[in-house]
Amino acid sequence: MVQMNTMELTKIVGAACGSLLIFMLIGFFGESIYTVDRGAQAYVIEVAEGEGGEAEAGSVDVEALMAEADPGAGATIWRRCAACHSLDEGVNMTGPSLAGVVGRDIASIDGFSYSSALSSLDGSWDYEHLFGFLENPRGYAPGTTMIFAGLPSPEDRANIIAYLESGGS
Repeated sequence: MVQMNTMELTKIVGAACGSLLIFMLIGFFGESIYTVDRGAQAYVIEVAEGEGGEAEAGSVDVEALMAEADPGAGATIWRRCAACHSLDEGVNMTGPSLAGVVGRDIASIDGFSYSSALSSLDGSWDYEHLFGFLENPRGYAPGTTMIFAGLPSPEDRANIIAYLESGGS
């Protein structure tokens, strides 16, 4: 059996403590050079603000906007929605399928877990409801789990509604 004297034991403990100190210093300096923002961890979709004050939903003629809406322009806007929604019937993702959403009852897809904010809304997704919800989902249904910031442009809202109504074609 090999015996260690106290000096050898002290060297081993000192080497272990020195190694830990070096690893801690490397970590400290590494974090100061490469900082990682650990803010909100949600998928946020940036939307450019409209120029000048946009009219509120109540003062916009939704029917007139829908008459002039362009489903082709709505297809471009749809790309923002496609991260969380599908246009295939029965295919729910983070959000419910939007196949046939125009005219469908609010929070009516069986098997999808809607937030209580949406479940408590009455009516169907007609132009007026969709127009208001797409402008500011959290303002329209406070407590909704939908992260999307909304579409400030009335024309963009009309275009995406026309695209959804066309079935994505």
